[in-house]
Amino acid sequence: MINKIVGSFDEAIADMVDGSTLLVGGFAGAGECPSYLIGAVARKGVKDLTFVGNVGGWGPNLMEVVRERMAVILTIPEDFYDPGMLVGRGQVKKGIVTYPAAPGRFFTPMEWGIMQGEIELELMGQGTLCERIRAGKGGIAAFYTPVGVGTVVAEGKEVREFNGRKYLLEHALRGDFSLIRAHKADRYGNLVYWGTMRTFNPVMAGASTVTVAEVDEVVELGELDPECVVTPGVYVDRVVVRPKEPKPWEEAM
Repeated sequence: MINKIVGSFDEAIADMVDGSTLLVGGFAGAGECPSYLIGAVARKGVKDLTFVGNVGGWGPNLMEVVRERMAVILTIPEDFYDPGMLVGRGQVKKGIVTYPAAPGRFFTPMEWGIMQGEIELELMGQGTLCERIRAGKGGIAAFYTPVGVGTVVAEGKEVREFNGRKYLLEHALRGDFSLIRAHKADRYGNLVYWGTMRTFNPVMAGASTVTVAEVDEVVELGELDPECVVTPGVYVDRVVVRPKEPKPWEEAM
């Protein structure tokens, strides 16, 4: 019987090792971030990680500043643990991201790491990052894109001209673990998303050796409308359910 539900976040990433490449889903907000899986990685203490995602994250300290400044627009839950936690704890050696920095007069953990020479940065546009991951998922070795030609992004990359326009060769990107967030799942691993969860999460599902989905709820087989399933279970290896009430990351095993 196929059953991809695991009993805890720690169990879901138990085989993660030092030097792993992590694809972490979400855009920048709490609603689409696999926060408890990030907390599990922090507890495990694996290091020398390559982090792939849209933003470098805020980390626990800056999160309080963000929570206060955003209060007039939205409420950021107490259990929003983002990739900045891993960066701030010294577990990340390289970031492949679109936004490693932040607007305003403060620096994110990733910015500090880059400026101090502790973190290597590979910067690229959102569309290119997404397409590199999609290519890795689909078995496409590389592709050409006009994005980044003539900028620092082009350094060290092949440039070719097609129909009078220059293009960069970008290589596919795969990970050891994809940590993603979805709304509902069944035991087969079929996933339904909600709102902004449908940013980087679906494309990262299946783009790593192991894909782990953090979900709000697991339902019985047949309860998910097939027309609403965005990620088929074939792309998902493990599913773990978020706690009903917020928990500190140190306790959400």
